[in-house]
Amino acid sequence: MKLSILGGTAALAGALLANPAVATGDIGPALKPGHEYMIATNYPNNLHVLDLASDSVYKTCVIPDAYGPGTTQIGPDRKTAYVLSNRYGDLYGIDLDSCRTVFHARLAQHSGEKARALFSIALSPDGKEIYSVANPTLLMNDHYVVQPPRLQVYATDAGLDAKPLRTFEVPRQISIMQAGDDGSLYMAGADIYKLDVNTGEYEVAVASRNWQRPLYSPPDVLYAWNQQTYRRDFSLLYTAAKFKDESQDMASAEYVYGYFSVDLVTGKSETMDFGELTEIYFTGMRSPTDPNLMFGVLNRLAKYDIREKKLLKAATLEHSYYCIAFNKAGSKIYLGGTYNDVAVFDADSLEQVGTIKLPGGDMAIATTQIFTR
Repeated sequence: MKLSILGGTAALAGALLANPAVATGDIGPALKPGHEYMIATNYPNNLHVLDLASDSVYKTCVIPDAYGPGTTQIGPDRKTAYVLSNRYGDLYGIDLDSCRTVFHARLAQHSGEKARALFSIALSPDGKEIYSVANPTLLMNDHYVVQPPRLQVYATDAGLDAKPLRTFEVPRQISIMQAGDDGSLYMAGADIYKLDVNTGEYEVAVASRNWQRPLYSPPDVLYAWNQQTYRRDFSLLYTAAKFKDESQDMASAEYVYGYFSVDLVTGKSETMDFGELTEIYFTGMRSPTDPNLMFGVLNRLAKYDIREKKLLKAATLEHSYYCIAFNKAGSKIYLGGTYNDVAVFDADSLEQVGTIKLPGGDMAIATTQIFTR
């Protein structure tokens, strides 16, 4: 992909060469108010904007530095995409109209330190702050020293050399997270924690590893896709064994799929089984128009009736997809992750209705986001 330079002046050209973090991609057209878009990232360093009216690539911007994991969040103004990339070590803000990099922060804060975030990136409701949990390690001459993980809070208008406004020590194993409308930050780790971003104080919002559900095994959770939804919920899947009696006989147990969810508007949480465990799904999402319908994807696309705990339909896929997303109308499902294509399915029939080919390589473990400008 060619690089273009905004403005065309020698001074700006020199600035771009001196600081590759502000390099741009093919600028392409600005986004249109009222239109629905999807962003998807892939190798070598692409941030694609897809037009969901035509199910086509609208434009492509360049993410600075090395790629991975490509976890994204959309700012509340719907103008800036924030990306965790550079091998899990840096945060970037990309203006979607100009493709300019307008924000950059390195997670490592000290000489001799390396720091990585495991998919943890979230924005405050007003878009003025961005959050990530850094997992730092000091590289000594003959050994490594693992440091406590820390939440790092940045101002989104801090430019291309952003430094944390505040840092707080947090529990280990934090991965995905989202901010509630009241400003609280919900972080998924051993449990789902609710944190005050001004004081660093936190409490358990949803018990996961430490849940107390009679006749249930501890849940198993694998969730690395930090999705913003039209439903304004923070959700992730679990599997568990449900025993018939206190003997906890694994041979007679029922194995179930379920979800943890926090309503980001009200703060209300929910832990709910939705079906029998017959296969693995990497992501699941409820319909934006019918919260009783749960959809999951990995090697198949599946639809469940939550109240009935019943599989309604399933569709075969050309290959595995990691990440599921809905348009606002709830009529179409977009499957991303893995290779460099997005599969489009009808949400009612689960028939495939299209494929969007992305320039570049595979998406790896990237998170797609759908939004309306």
